[in-house]
Amino acid sequence: MELVTASAVMSFARKLEEDSAHFYEEIAATFNRDPEVFLSFVKENRRNITQAERAYYGVISDALEGCFSFVIDTGKYEIAPVPGKTDSFLNAMKQALEIEKTIRNFYTDAAEQSKAFLADIPRVFKLLAKIREQRRANLESYLVEKA
Repeated sequence: MELVTASAVMSFARKLEEDSAHFYEEIAATFNRDPEVFLSFVKENRRNITQAERAYYGVISDALEGCFSFVIDTGKYEIAPVPGKTDSFLNAMKQALEIEKTIRNFYTDAAEQSKAFLADIPRVFKLLAKIREQRRANLESYLVEKA
């Protein structure tokens, strides 16, 4: 599906954050390995949603929504399903790394496409991309330490 409005992009950003939060809730419940680490990601995802929506609602207007256009294909940003009971912790961590990369790429692309018209939204998207990259680095080191 192609996203062309700021509203659609924000809705998709919310979906990515919620889906990845659910992924981390399942990791915490399924593997019972340091669940506080993964549950902290869930809390962070909820803060990410709030931060992005504040920026969006702070600048949105009918004129902006009617004239501003993204060209984002959601197919590039689909994330893996939650880990199954038969998945190993190692495989779940590999999925987590891919999820973080995918969401980082979404925020980076959305920031790039919105920078000509807006200041707040691309700034928040760049920040969220940076958070995702930091989380990815944390997961990589966690994977080496814990696997």
